[in-house]
Amino acid sequence: MIGILAKFSIDTARTAEFEAVFAELAAKVRASEPGAKLYQLAKSRKDAGSYTVIELYADQAAFDHHGSTDYFKAAFPKLKDFFTAPPQLEFLDTVG
Repeated sequence: MIGILAKFSIDTARTAEFEAVFAELAAKVRASEPGAKLYQLAKSRKDAGSYTVIELYADQAAFDHHGSTDYFKAAFPKLKDFFTAPPQLEFLDTVG
């Protein structure tokens, strides 16, 4: 499996808006992508504007499919509007 940690810094005055846009995307991912085993937004306990998306995909094909969907292509520009810094991505391979 392939894991991804996507870290975002969000304007603290707009976190509720960001969470709402992300929730719409996440609902579509969960409903439409059986290869997406986990797609979860998490918020830092220390920094109100710091978020991490925890993603787990069955394989490379599932990850590639995620990025190619119309709903992801439509949502990402909206999400980028909330960023106060470029996202940080860490790609992981599961063990065991």
